Amino acid sequence: MPTIRALRPGDLAAVTAIYAHYVTGSVATFDEVPPDEAAWRVKAADIAGRGLPFLVAEVDGEIAGYAYASAYRPKPAYRHTVEDSVYLAPGLTGRGLGRSLLKELVGLAAEAGARQMVAVIADSGAAAAASIALHTAEGFTEAGRLRRVGFKHGRWLDTLLLQREL
Repeated sequence: MPTIRALRPGDLAAVTAIYAHYVTGSVATFDEVPPDEAAWRVKAADIAGRGLPFLVAEVDGEIAGYAYASAYRPKPAYRHTVEDSVYLAPGLTGRGLGRSLLKELVGLAAEAGARQMVAVIADSGAAAAASIALHTAEGFTEAGRLRRVGFKHGRWLDTLLLQREL
């Protein structure tokens, strides 16, 4: 059973490594260069400064995944809408960790004053299907599709937008 808890500074090396796996080996993110630990420190501080949650799943003393809510868009009128991000360590998918993280994230984002949560999912096959299933299980519904808006690993990609009222 995972322990879901708030991010601690010592967790950032694991977060950095998990995300780097997805940056370099997938289209789950449109980043093309993995951010270093210093960049993650800045991101975590920004999320905390907005009063939003940044969580980790810990299994047997190791970070098995993480999730956070961040500003959906920078303009002030969007201040009550957040975007979620959920990433699991390679080899640890399919065990309910993502669901545990997202369920806790939704509750904490609502407590922080968010009214809407948006998921932006690169539509790329099986990995996208798993993310869509995860979000649908937690009450998200499809809000739209942006066609061919990302280009990574030599191919054009759509993004699927899912949304949930908090």
